[in-house]
Amino acid sequence: QVQLVQSGGGLVQSGGSLSLSCAASGITFSRYSMGWFRQAPGTEREFVAYISRSGSFTSYADSVKGRFTISRDNAKNTVYLQMNSLKPEDTAVYYCAADSSVLGHPAAEKYDYWGQGTQITVSS
Repeated sequence: QVQLVQSGGGLVQSGGSLSLSCAASGITFSRYSMGWFRQAPGTEREFVAYISRSGSFTSYADSVKGRFTISRDNAKNTVYLQMNSLKPEDTAVYYCAADSSVLGHPAAEKYDYWGQGTQITVSS
């Protein structure tokens, strides 16, 4: 049984920092690229960042570039999202996802497995 279990997140003031973790089980983690997506109320799920299987390649949405950092630890089967300089518009439910491709994708429909979602709220 594949599980992606997220932790972290919560409430922070504008300009603050938060981090998210996503621990995978039931898959060979190093064979999956990993992504982070988010969904605000009334909007579609949008791409945030992805990282390749090895961790050597990353990609970010323009809206978070320079503020967010995706990383992974294949020994711990975990992917992380460090979020700095948070803005109210970053408020959303954040999801991690696993994709069997080598590099990863910005398209949510390419991902095979999803975490349970974690609420991030940034107050102004």
